[in-house]
Amino acid sequence: VSAKTKTPRKLRPVEPKRFDGFAAWQWPAKGAVSRRYSTKSSALHKGLDIRGKRGQSIYAANTGIVVYAGAGLPAYGKLLIVKHNETYLSAYAHNSQLLVNEGDKVKVGQQIAEMGKSGTTFEHLHFEIRKKGVPLNPISLLPKKK
Repeated sequence: VSAKTKTPRKLRPVEPKRFDGFAAWQWPAKGAVSRRYSTKSSALHKGLDIRGKRGQSIYAANTGIVVYAGAGLPAYGKLLIVKHNETYLSAYAHNSQLLVNEGDKVKVGQQIAEMGKSGTTFEHLHFEIRKKGVPLNPISLLPKKK
């Protein structure tokens, strides 16, 4: 009796996670995470803080439409909010300069702002993702840092 050996199939790369018809999430800025998402009442923090330098590029973490661009919420400084679909929004706070306007369509990876410290004391990006209005830990959607 001869045993047949199967030739292993070639593995194909796995597509990045897609959510509700839009692209995979990408990091909005280069730099170290200086403060993580937390739901603890003593350390409540609804997003990630990414340290960087003044003027450093901030990128759209996913494709969408800018629904807010301004400084009307003082604690967030110059703020952008991008609506990705009916489920997800992302927010980019403390910018020195906003490079897009309300109503603009943005693509994942497109530069949308420059890092600053508006509304805070040191240069960083405060980044949030909200699912149906509820803050979500961005790390759960972003690719692992290399």
